[in-house]
Amino acid sequence: MTTGTSAVAGTSASTPRTVVVTGGNRGIGHSIAEEFVAAGHRVAVTARSGEGPAGSLTVRADVTDSASIDAAFTQIESELGPIEVVVANAGITRDMLLMRMGDDDFDAVVDTNLGGAFRVVKRASKGMLKQRFGRILLISSVVGLYGSAGQANYAASKSGLVGFARSITRELGGRGITANVVAPGFIETDMTAELPETQQAEYKKAIPAGRFAQPSEVAKVVLWLAGDDAGYISGAVIPVDGGMGMGH
Repeated sequence: MTTGTSAVAGTSASTPRTVVVTGGNRGIGHSIAEEFVAAGHRVAVTARSGEGPAGSLTVRADVTDSASIDAAFTQIESELGPIEVVVANAGITRDMLLMRMGDDDFDAVVDTNLGGAFRVVKRASKGMLKQRFGRILLISSVVGLYGSAGQANYAASKSGLVGFARSITRELGGRGITANVVAPGFIETDMTAELPETQQAEYKKAIPAGRFAQPSEVAKVVLWLAGDDAGYISGAVIPVDGGMGMGH
């Protein structure tokens, strides 16, 4: 584990760490990985396909498969050193109304979004316990607290991350390990850009800030929570939603 106190660009005297971002090949995960790379950290991303940002190590992994996660983390530890920060970001959606939602649609989303976070954090915690240091960041959603018609599976999986983080905090908080949840709202992505302008305007009416967030605005919050200055914050849910959910 790195024990130096040299400043890292973009942070307040934050120690360089070995960071893993799951689902870091696109969207918010890619932006989070970029932010950590720019701040001088050693960054690995896990992905089933695609690549992480320049300067990161991309490793193939499936968060629904414990053996796959173990192999990926073993490779990362071999190449970059003990994992100190893990960002559980990988997730999927299968949106549909409750009466039409099949068991497979519900199970797949929960197994990936919540079960995947469990597998990733369990594997990462082994090294963190030995080092008596760790930062666990779980990427949830405003939907997990606010609810959304047609997203019962997704909302349940993202809400579950809150109880997961708070249980980890009570279990591992005395070992120098923190666990926090970041709950983004609507983010400016290729997917939101494809929505009709009238639909985008309707969504923005529900956001006091009146706009969608940039992926980097989520990434900077994650970076700060992983840093030295956030060592006394654990079990928290940080909304990055322009006031849409206000923490609910």
